[in-house]
Parts: sequence; C-alpha cells; structure tokens
Amino acid sequence: MTLAELGWNDFFANAFAPLAAEGGVPARVTLELKGYYEVTGENGAKLGECSGKFLNTAKTTSAYPAIGDWVVVTPQTGDDSRVAINAVLPRRTKFARRAAGLEPLEQVVAANIDTIFIVSGLDGNYHLHRVERYLATTWAGGARPVILLNKADLSDETDALLAELREAAPTVPVHVVSAQTRRGLKALTPYLEPGKTVALLGSSGVGKSTLINRLMGDKVQFTQEVRENDSKGRHTTTQRELLVTPEGAIIIDTPGMREIQPWAAGDALAENYNDVISLTHRCKFTNCTHTQEPGCAVRAAKETGTLTEARWESYQRLLRAIAHEIRQFDRPAARQHREQVKKQTKHLRRRVHEKHGEE
Repeated sequence: MTLAELGWNDFFANAFAPLAAEGGVPARVTLELKGYYEVTGENGAKLGECSGKFLNTAKTTSAYPAIGDWVVVTPQTGDDSRVAINAVLPRRTKFARRAAGLEPLEQVVAANIDTIFIVSGLDGNYHLHRVERYLATTWAGGARPVILLNKADLSDETDALLAELREAAPTVPVHVVSAQTRRGLKALTPYLEPGKTVALLGSSGVGKSTLINRLMGDKVQFTQEVRENDSKGRHTTTQRELLVTPEGAIIIDTPGMREIQPWAAGDALAENYNDVISLTHRCKFTNCTHTQEPGCAVRAAKETGTLTEARWESYQRLLRAIAHEIRQFDRPAARQHREQVKKQTKHLRRRVHEKHGEE
C-alpha cells in the first residue's frame, strides 16, 4: 500500500520532514499488541517495538504510539520483519479518555481520525448520557462525531430516540441503521472516502464488528450474540485494529468500552454549547443559578422554547463532568468544592430549622 492509501497527507509530511535526515521512514500503527505494534508503510507490515531512546524521552504514556498514529521507524539489524519505533508524529486528532486507576492519566484510544461513528444499540443498549460522554470526548479530540443507532429492526422507539438526540445534540448527524439487514448503510458512504479514517466506538454488544463486516464487504471480525435478558455481550473485539475497505476508506475498530471518563472535556464546551453559554452571559446576575433569580436569560429562553430542557440538561451534565475532571487534577479546586458543599448543607439545615421553628 502507498502512504496516501493509509491516510498520509501534507500535515504528516511536514511533520516528518525534519526527521527524514535521520534515516527513518514513516509508517502507520495498524494493530496494537501487548508491548508491540504492527506498523504498515510502503515496505509492508512490520512488527514494531519502541526504541530505548524513545521510551526514555516519552514523558507520559499518552506519548506512546496508539492505533492510527504515524510513527518514524528504522529496521532492526538482522531481522527484516521487525522495526524500531523512534518517534510519534504530531496527531491531527485523537480520541482520549482518562486511564483506569487513581492517577489522572490520559489514555489515547485512537489517533488521526476524521470521523467517529458513535454506535449505540436499539436493543436496550441506548443511553443518552453515555452518548453525550462519547460526544464530549470526540469534540475535545477534534474529530467529527456521527451517531449510529444500530439494530433498528429491534426497536419500536426509534422516532422518540431520534427526537431526544436532536434536542441534546442538534449539530450532530444521526443515522438509523441495521448491520444485520443492511438498512441505512448507504447513507454512511459520504463519510467513507478513500484515505479518510473512521473509528467505531461504543459499548460492548452494540454491533460494531458486524458493521465493520458489512463495510468491509467480507467477514473480517468475529461476532458474538448478546444476551437477550440485558442486551449485553462479551467483548468481541479485544484489540485495536486498522483496516482498509475495498473502496479505500480506513476503519479503526476498538474494544467495547462500558464506561468512559471524558478527557479534556472543557475543550468541547465553547464550540458546541455556544448557544447555551451566550444565554448564561445575558443573565442579570453573574452568579445566577438559573433557578429562581429575576432577569435569568436561561429561564426566559426555556419559557419561550428557544432553549429546550433536553439541551440545557445536556450542557449541565457536561459541566459536571468537567468539574469532576478538574477536581481530579487540582487539589485546591477539590478543597473549594468540599467547602462549598459544606456551606450549602449548613444553609439548608438553617432554613429547615427556621421553618420548623415558625411552625
């Protein structure tokens, strides 16, 4: 395959130019393994391992290669099938979440993605709050989100769920599809351009592997049935892999993620909730809680219907996620939050005491 067929463009060429004199060549991470990577370039697929120099200079685990990354590699002496990874080129976009554990660390799930298909199953898997978390993380990483409501043949509530999503995320395309019956798959063609990268993300059992089989035109992913009683299944995909469709589109499959903590969700706020933020700035009081104060622009907008309750609640949920993220990193912010909660609790107790005293 040529580099262009793997998604190479001027952005990566310019980033690679200063490194070209060092003797390395560019390749893309097409498979993540335990401690190793499959990297593919003009010389085909090779087994890649991070060099000692790279590991010594990488400041955080988020600097390590991820599926979809472009890396600079050099051959390993005496083995044509193996290469050393010496550098990771700057990422155009990424999908990152908070890594598991107590330490606030970033985990890059996939890199250099043009479009992210956020897949949700209509067999009981769909949950608005989960979709919102995927959206926030997608926006923060710079990729374009598209929502796929899969398994349309198993639901009678499709219209209601579509209306709910369009209120919560009015700028995001939503497509109702069925990987089993192929319903709605033709509508995905504009996103699947040659050389463009699409990642499929969603929880376990939503049908990502079946969707990929349909898009690839062949059975390349093993699929499993989900349990009928709770619409859950085992993780069919256990590793991150990059595939190229017969038409030239690039697809990244990822394991199902039951929970996701958005990373840098604040970056998504201004761009995608500008309509709500502008309303909060028009309130009479700068510390307006948008509940009972006079001159509240948010309440006025909800009363006139220019701001829906679903849109407002979606914004509030993202705010809470951002506040939680900040408290994980910023100890003074966490201490201030605890003090604020104590003050609010004390105030409520006093109000309750006064009320009972009057009675």
